[in-house]
Amino acid sequence: MTDSVRKDRVTRFINTLQQARTLGLTVADADDQQLTLCLPYSQKIIGNPETGVIHGGAITTLMDTASGSVMICVLPDFELCPTLDLRVDYMRPAEPNKPVYARAEAYRITNNIIFTRCEAYQEKGKAIANCVGTFMRIGREATPKSYRDLITGDDA
Repeated sequence: MTDSVRKDRVTRFINTLQQARTLGLTVADADDQQLTLCLPYSQKIIGNPETGVIHGGAITTLMDTASGSVMICVLPDFELCPTLDLRVDYMRPAEPNKPVYARAEAYRITNNIIFTRCEAYQEKGKAIANCVGTFMRIGREATPKSYRDLITGDDA
């Protein structure tokens, strides 16, 4: 699978998620090891109207989506992998008027569980938050064929 196919699949996947569409999440980068999503700054994600600082819930959603979507990049076939656990450690507030990026990778893949780590940042090397997650593999066949076809499109 090429990186452009990965990006297309992740884009189709996140476009099926209402919260991702509402936040305006887009794919910034994808390869067979990692995925980076972008959360654009907007009035919808402000947590403190006086400072314009981004709400932590928007950043958590960005990181959960990136961590859950990286499976599309690292697994040979598309399968849904629901979140079992996600732990987020916030380091600093995100600066107003700047997008936030989340880079996720799957660092261990078993037959039943996928372990991920993710970093949210505006500038590389200056983490806003870090998270680790576990995702349950339900298998290709447990994912409805119509949904698999929607995500894989004509590239399957």
